[in-house]
Amino acid sequence: MRHLFFLICFFPLLTSAQEVKIVTNVTLLADQFIGIDPYKNIYYVKDMVLHKQGTEGNYVFNDLQLGQISTVDIINPLKVVVFYEDTNTVVLLDNKLSEMERINFNNLPEFINVSTATNAGSNQLWIFNIDTQQLELYNYRDNRKTTVSQPFSGKLISQASNFNYCYTLTENKLRVFNIYGSILSETAAEGFTKIVQHEKNLVALKQNTLYLITENTINPLKIPLSENPIKDLQLTKEFLYIYDGNKLHTFSLTLPKQ
Repeated sequence: MRHLFFLICFFPLLTSAQEVKIVTNVTLLADQFIGIDPYKNIYYVKDMVLHKQGTEGNYVFNDLQLGQISTVDIINPLKVVVFYEDTNTVVLLDNKLSEMERINFNNLPEFINVSTATNAGSNQLWIFNIDTQQLELYNYRDNRKTTVSQPFSGKLISQASNFNYCYTLTENKLRVFNIYGSILSETAAEGFTKIVQHEKNLVALKQNTLYLITENTINPLKIPLSENPIKDLQLTKEFLYIYDGNKLHTFSLTLPKQ
């Protein structure tokens, strides 16, 4: 497994563009597209309200006093993680978007100034501490945090994670950490502005072009889209979803076997 990230550290030459095939495109009126879960429910934010729509019903969550929704992590649809950076707060929601728990980092015995918060499993969150410039694991059940990284410079632009790994993108570096606190790779960011991941595969956005980063290659994705800029995206096992502010495009993408 370490060999995978060692290879990512030393980016190989770009191979020829990898083509993807359009599956569907539908109109979506949203301020932010979050993603589609394994049960085919779609999540999006409109007018500061989180929406979940699917065959089993439509659900919403909002708390306008918390401000704008910064990020929503749906890696576990039974425990959705909603992060509000303006008020330094995480809200955990169930599968009907009913509030389960609220974590206000301002009110903890040890204040934490957080810029990102995503699900790390086992009652933990991947959080980036702005004051210390460190990635941390926070266990909200026993109010315990574990430092994952040494301090690193630069503003955190994008974070992508699962229960085992966390990818952090700053202006200059792309870093990968595991849940045990080890840094697995550190490489030049190459002008990327957003990253999304599924398992060990990573898609990065640069100047409205997407690149698939796998075990030993970086493939520019040849995507038949209009000139509308890419606003939001999601990578799953079978599909790449791209939202351009008007349409949600679904593409089939064959990912390398793990």
